[in-house]
Amino acid sequence: MDQIECVVVGAGVIGLSIARALALEGREVLIMEAEDTFGTHTSSRNSEVIHAGIYYPKDSLKATLCVQGKKLLYEYCELRDIPFKRVGKLIVATNESEIETVTQYISKAAENGVNDLTWLDQKEALELEPEIQCAGAVFSPSTGIIDSHAYMLSLLGDAENAGCIVAYHTSIESIDPDEHGFTLKTGGSHAHKLHTKLLINAAGLRACDVANAITDLDKALIPTPYFAKAHYYSLSGRNPFKHLIYPVAHEAFLGVHVTVDMGGNARFGPDLDWIPDIDYAFDNSRETLFYDAIRRYWPSANQKQLQPGYTGIRPKISGPGEPAADFMVQSEKDHHLRGLVNLFGIESPGLTASLAIAELVKELLVRDA
Repeated sequence: MDQIECVVVGAGVIGLSIARALALEGREVLIMEAEDTFGTHTSSRNSEVIHAGIYYPKDSLKATLCVQGKKLLYEYCELRDIPFKRVGKLIVATNESEIETVTQYISKAAENGVNDLTWLDQKEALELEPEIQCAGAVFSPSTGIIDSHAYMLSLLGDAENAGCIVAYHTSIESIDPDEHGFTLKTGGSHAHKLHTKLLINAAGLRACDVANAITDLDKALIPTPYFAKAHYYSLSGRNPFKHLIYPVAHEAFLGVHVTVDMGGNARFGPDLDWIPDIDYAFDNSRETLFYDAIRRYWPSANQKQLQPGYTGIRPKISGPGEPAADFMVQSEKDHHLRGLVNLFGIESPGLTASLAIAELVKELLVRDA
């Protein structure tokens, strides 16, 4: 049976970041990915936003890792020439009743170490974005956008240059812990059996499935997975926006906002549609709902300009009507299995936080060694 020091399950942006960090330490790393290439799910089906760290509860993993990750990500993009832009974001109060909620984001962000938010009155906001309707807005200058594919390609290149190997079309059938690590039985086109000392479950949408394949793991520690589908519409014709435009956030999601891609095109999303399993079909009947939401802050929007874009699915561990859950990162102190790290519910701001998450996993493995 083959032996390897470290197996990372999942070649999304989180798995790639972790594999890169471990490989650069000189560890022997194998990435197992069930699909035929990297980043085919949540990592490539999102808004491609570099988040500032505004909305998340103080001292939560989402808050701390987003703020740390933002700094690391901007530095990495500059070092590797990854396409990105610090375009900035306006969080808009569409009427007077929302002003108090929006201004509270300034102090909330400051609790997370984000001190660059400023309040714009109606005139100042319209000077930045003449076509929006608002009573005022909070401006976040450190919010940006990134070419997520180029970023993942660079992470993969770094990992492979450091000796990491990727096995695509490789699914996990069973994982048996022992005193020296884990025996993995794989399926797919590379059905195999191997032993690893370290195992990192970064399988995203299927992280709970992978965890359930681990014998001796207390199943009570595995959260219930929920799939939150998001639709994105693109804007045909001229894009009037230079910044990201966000309405007031709701409990479980940020609402239908405007993002701008690296080509200068505008897109709208996400919405929230709870589904029982992974399904990327586009439901165009949601167009009117999008249009009504967009007109709250862009009254001159033309519904005919909305074109179906794509869908994505967030790997949530909190369900409908529940408060948004924090990232869940479990190590030996949680499950008492040395060498195992499980990552659950790594949704937004996972892309922004990816390099910081990798550093956290490194620290956990060292601490538990």
